[in-house]
Amino acid sequence: MRLLIPSVLITLLITACGSPGLRLTKLNSSVQKPSNIAVYFTVETPDGDPVAGLEADSFAIYEDGKLVSKHESKQTILNPEVATEHLTILLIDMSGSVTESDDLPTIIAGANTFAERVGQFQKVAVFAFDGRREIVPISDFSNSTGRVASAVAKLENFDAKDPSTNLNGAVVEALKVLDKKLAKSRMPLRFGTLVIFTDGSDRASRVDKATLDEALQTTNHEVYVIGVGDEIDIDELSIIGLTDVVIQPNREEISQAFADTADRIESMSKRYYLLGYCSPARAGEHVVKIVANGNGLQGSLSYEFSAEGFRPNCNPEKKPNFKLSRPAQ
Repeated sequence: MRLLIPSVLITLLITACGSPGLRLTKLNSSVQKPSNIAVYFTVETPDGDPVAGLEADSFAIYEDGKLVSKHESKQTILNPEVATEHLTILLIDMSGSVTESDDLPTIIAGANTFAERVGQFQKVAVFAFDGRREIVPISDFSNSTGRVASAVAKLENFDAKDPSTNLNGAVVEALKVLDKKLAKSRMPLRFGTLVIFTDGSDRASRVDKATLDEALQTTNHEVYVIGVGDEIDIDELSIIGLTDVVIQPNREEISQAFADTADRIESMSKRYYLLGYCSPARAGEHVVKIVANGNGLQGSLSYEFSAEGFRPNCNPEKKPNFKLSRPAQ
């Protein structure tokens, strides 16, 4: 005899057995008087894809296992720009194989499209590299697309001092630039993204693979690679592209490769949430649990806080007071 189980019960059983749900990762938290709690976190699917578009009502807040009233707590999604600095470097291969090709106009157009898209939610800088040891600044960090476009246009007359390709060294140097720039930021939450465009592989051998691997393994930054043409080493680029790799053998699709990467970065940027609320607690140590519901899945995160000295008249939109630290990505 077949045992018929209601679908709702099946869902509950699957959940109880540990079926993968949303993945919430706490990046930082803020506790302020009178009774302000703010948590900065990411929401992703079990496969690591970003979950965007969640609203305040998509989250349920529990303190010590008891649901906190959404009306009394005034829970809200805050603008993360009040506490975050997110910088992106677009690192463009300008070795001989690029400068001597007919691809420069397409590369410039693709870089401009990328900067226009990504510059809407973070500051973008453009650097170039060839066979030299150092990378060449083209445009400083800015969210002004006009300023970036004006600087990128100068690539048309770029003078490649060394036609070789110092890909490994350029990646290591660009990561250092992000580190130094973010270290000077006054924002408590700081994030870096490196996007490398190349049509080949490392030829200069100025930086060995072990040094490159160490730089990639120790960085907190997201790293994307756009590889174009038939001379690229897919295995090599896959190692460098920690976050994502776009491979486009057809050089006529360079602009689309830039656009695809911009899409990915924009999507990833929307996985960040800054949730603020007013705690009903007035003293003691407590455990808060935030439960997210989205894409038909559920996930949660928990942490502890002290409510000593808490009192009423809380404004949930108060700017968080995060600790000055750089969260891991």
